[in-house]
Amino acid sequence: MSNYEYIISSLPYLTVDYKYGEGKKFADIIDEIRRDLGEKDLQAVDFLLEGFNNESLDADFYARALGQKEPFLRGYFAFDLNMRNAKVRYLNRRLDRPDEQDVLTGKGDEYNGDVDLLKFRTGEFDQASKVQFVLEQEDLLTREKGLDDIIWQTIDQLETFHYFDLTAVLAYIAKLHIVDRWLALDAETGREMFQKLVKQVKGTFKGVKYEA
Repeated sequence: MSNYEYIISSLPYLTVDYKYGEGKKFADIIDEIRRDLGEKDLQAVDFLLEGFNNESLDADFYARALGQKEPFLRGYFAFDLNMRNAKVRYLNRRLDRPDEQDVLTGKGDEYNGDVDLLKFRTGEFDQASKVQFVLEQEDLLTREKGLDDIIWQTIDQLETFHYFDLTAVLAYIAKLHIVDRWLALDAETGREMFQKLVKQVKGTFKGVKYEA
C-alpha cells in the first residue's frame, strides 16, 4: 500500500539554492518515491516516465494513455497530445506543408487501435491560443519557457484539491521533469522553477496553494 503522506512530506530533496541535494539527480528522487508506492501506483509512475521519452510518443502510446484508469494520466497525456499536434500544425504552416501532415489522429497506417485520437484535436484544445502565441515568439528560450509554463499550469489544474494521493505524486514528478530539463538548459530558470515547486509542496501542508 502506498504511503502518500510520507512521500509528499519527504519532498523535495533540495539545498538552499534550489538545486538537487548533494549527490542526487532526477532518477534518485524517482527511486525514493517508488520505494513507498504500491504495485498499482508504480505502474502509473512507470507509464508517466515512459511518456517523457519522445521516442515513445506515437499514436499507440497516446491511445494507451487515453485509456488509463488514473485520471491524471488521461488528462496529462490528452493535453500533451494536443500540445504536440499544435506544434506540428504550426511548423506545417511555417514550412508551407499540408496543415494535417504528421498530426497524430489515430487514423491511418501509424495506428490500428480503436481509440479515436481525433476527438482530442487542437480545435477542442482550450490552450490552443496560448500555445500559438508562445510558438510565434522569436527567442528560443522564451518560447520554451512559455510552453513549459502552460504545461505547469495544466498540471496545477489536474492536481486541484489533491494533496496526499497518487495524483499529487504524479503531478510532482511531472513538474520535477520540467525543472530537471531547465537545470540542464538554463540554470537560473531551473532554480526559479525549483523554488516555485518548493513553495507549492510547502503550501500543501498549510492547506494553502502558493502562487509564484
